[in-house]
Amino acid sequence: QLQLMESGGGSVQAGGSLRLSCTWSGVIGPPDTNFLAWFRQTPGQDPEGVASVFIRNTDTYYADSVKGRFTLSRDSAKRTMYLQMDDLKPDDTAIYTCAAGRVSYTPTWSMAEKYKYWGQGTQVTVSS
Repeated sequence: QLQLMESGGGSVQAGGSLRLSCTWSGVIGPPDTNFLAWFRQTPGQDPEGVASVFIRNTDTYYADSVKGRFTLSRDSAKRTMYLQMDDLKPDDTAIYTCAAGRVSYTPTWSMAEKYKYWGQGTQVTVSS
């Protein structure tokens, strides 16, 4: 059973940076999973896909709201995915969760229902 665990959340002022980590245990890869992703969610809202990576190569994808500010990277040897978040804004405040799933059509990478495995989430708070 694939398990995911996030770390690195916290509170920062606007303009600051945080780096989130997502470490996995268990088998990752086809047929169950071909994408790793970061989602974020605020109360009353649906999860928003923030960034993702295609497991077989280094292709990464970002939501327009974070392009140029967030960077996803992966260290397979450490079984860890990172989300470097720079120039943080109050609107970035959310619970950030990593997920693994199978995405058949790349443009749908940000759809939460594509992801079978989820971590517990970590809170990120950005103050103005």
